[in-house]
Order: sequence, then structure tokens, then C-alpha cells
Amino acid sequence: MKLNFNNPSLGGKIEVPGDKSISHRSIMFGALSEGKTTIRHFLKGEDCLSTIDCFRKLGVQIDETDEEIIVHGTGWDGLKEPSEILNTGNSGTTTRLMLGILAGRPFHSVMIGDESIGKRPMDRVTVPLAAMGADIAGRENGRFTPLSIRGKKLETIEYKLPVASAQVKSAVIFAALQANGESVIVEPEATRDHTEKMIEQFGGSIRREGNRIIVKGGQQFKGTDVYVPGDISSAAFFMVAAAITPNSEVVLEHTGLNKTRTGIIDVFEQMGADITVEKTFSEGEEIGTITVKTSSLKGTEIGGEIIPRLIDEIPIIALLATQAEGETIIRNAEELKVKETNRIDTVVDELKKLGADIEATDDGMIIRGKSKLRGGAVSSHGDHRIGMVMAIAALITDGEVELHDPEAIAVSYPEFFDHLRLLAK
Repeated sequence: MKLNFNNPSLGGKIEVPGDKSISHRSIMFGALSEGKTTIRHFLKGEDCLSTIDCFRKLGVQIDETDEEIIVHGTGWDGLKEPSEILNTGNSGTTTRLMLGILAGRPFHSVMIGDESIGKRPMDRVTVPLAAMGADIAGRENGRFTPLSIRGKKLETIEYKLPVASAQVKSAVIFAALQANGESVIVEPEATRDHTEKMIEQFGGSIRREGNRIIVKGGQQFKGTDVYVPGDISSAAFFMVAAAITPNSEVVLEHTGLNKTRTGIIDVFEQMGADITVEKTFSEGEEIGTITVKTSSLKGTEIGGEIIPRLIDEIPIIALLATQAEGETIIRNAEELKVKETNRIDTVVDELKKLGADIEATDDGMIIRGKSKLRGGAVSSHGDHRIGMVMAIAALITDGEVELHDPEAIAVSYPEFFDHLRLLAK
């Protein structure tokens, strides 16, 4: 795909697609609940469609219209042994959270994903599940897919997460909901809490005491209505686009403002960006409007407890930092190495091709601005977020950007190029 915007300005209002994390979980909790769940503003990206496909293979009726997804919940005990392999595609969330659900169901199932999923470590989930009594086998002792799950009666656990990961936390929570008694999960840093919020939204209960999360087993859920706010991880691309493109102002409506996800807003403020945030309403999750204008930016340091609150936004923050005066240092982001690609190395390599002064470190990167970017040939490497970073970079390059494998972007943002063309004047 050839991208040449001829120095545009950006202007207008959009509503980015529904939050990917919440969309996944709404299907899962809807399926595990008794009765009907109606989901509005669901993200119909490839990852979330993989979750729907898996639950249909587990015997759950899920209807789709243009406006809604309707899940006819079976409850925990209504899930059926699948006659087919459960293919999670490119979705790490589907793979890891489904492990927690299937580990306690009284039947056998097999999960597989695409080539990228086959390289992502699953032992961070299978190890604590095995400690609860789960029987999971796979390549390298359950480290990689394909994975075979023979559901067992699970025991409670007190588990300290070795890494701050919402996927690992959520998988253990799903397993703990099937155990007899209370389990305790200890986080090193607070991670996105959509699973905990959704437990309460579907009529369950969960407690937090500092960094300890207490989960009571044996809970039953009831179907409900879910509105999925716009995904702030998707909004981040157009936030950065507006900040770095001359004479621009972009308004992002109905965007999720969950405090465990708004690290990107904190970074914008640290860097001196022209940003305003207006909370509009809360329906399970906080929602609001974000407005960003062309900004004069300064470098900053990003690390520590903020990292789990913006881990998916670091690639686009790297592009933002190329247009800031001074040096930006990103630390404590080792988790980027086990995403769809090694996002530290990939974003550094691809931005260098466009003339960025950027280098990788063991746990992050160093970006020196302000850089004048040039055109060139780049690739998404099959990673949706890398693809979007390169497309946004094309707004300010001196020359054409040729983006290879842009199709990967459909994983989380099918309308991305439509919205980009809409905003580019």
C-alpha cells in the first residue's frame, strides 16, 4: 500500500471501534451467564471474531446484527465439548483467557492459533493453572500452542504474578471462579481491570485489597446489556496523528477512560501536548471525549507503574517522541518482546527506515527528537499496531511511504484507513 498525504492537516470527529479487551470479555461473560446478553458497539475485528467462533464451537448461540451481538448464555455447565479444534487466530487474549475457562470444564478441547500465536509463551498461564490442578499439554510442556486441555476440578490458589499481565491475571480469575473457595492473585503493578468490572456487571463479586485480588469460586452470572466504549488503544493513533500533524484538531467521541488504560493521556500531558478530556458518562466503564490539537512537544521519561497502563500504546508513543524536542526514554517495557512481534525491535527498525533517531534497549527504547522523517518502504510484520504506526508516520514524511502487509490492521481496527481518509483534509 502506497501512502502519500502531501502534508495534510487533520480535522473532524470520529468514534473509534469498540474496545478490544472489553469486546472479548463481553462474549466470554455472556456465554458463561444464564440468559441473554446484548452487546452494542462490539469490535468486529478478526481477534474478537475468533472469540465468537470458539464459543459457537462450545455450543453457545451467538447472533449478529449490524448494531448488536446477542449471546444466548448457557452458564458454566452449558458449555459442550467441541467437536472441532478451537482456532484463536492471532488473538493472545482469546488463547490465554480461554485456557482459564476450559481448564475447569469437564471435557477435552484443543486450541491452536496462527503462526504468531505459536511463538507466544503460554506457560505464564499454564503454570499457575497446573498448580490449580489443570491438565494442559502442548509443545515444550505446554509453553506453546497447539494446546490440549482436559478439564478437571480445580483447587484454589494464592498466586503472585511474575509479570504485570492482564491476560494472565484474567485467565487465573476465570479458573478461580470454578474452584471451591477463595483464591488470591497478587499483581506486581495494577493492570487493566476489565475482567473485574465485568464480573460485577454480570452480577458477581470480586474484592481488591491493595495489590491483592480475592476471587470466590462457584459464582453464577446473569445476562445483561453491555455497551463497549471506543478503544483508547485505537484512539491513541489519531491522538498522535493530531498532535504531530500541522494545523490539526481531532475529536474522539465515546472513548473508554478506564483509569488502568489512560497512561497515554498522562504521557501526552507530560510531553506538553494540547489535549482535553471530558468525561461524559459511565456504564460499567468510564467513557468520554478526547480532543487533541497540533502540539509543541518535549521529551520525557516513561517507566515503572505507568507501563501496564499504556503497554499497547508504546509503539505509537515512539512515533510521537520522534517529533518532540529532546530525548524520550522508555523503560520497563520488556513485555513488548512477547506481543504479536518483538515490538521493541520492530518499531525501532521500521522507524529507523523513515529517518528516526531511535535505538532499542533491553527493556525499551531511546528516541531523540525532533526528527524530520522521510518516505520509504516499511512493513507491519503482521502486527496490527506496527502497521498503524507506519501509516500515521506517513502523514508527516517527506515522500511516499510504502506499507507492506497493511491487512494486519484489520485485527483491531477494520475501519482504520476509512477514518484516516475522513480526517485528512
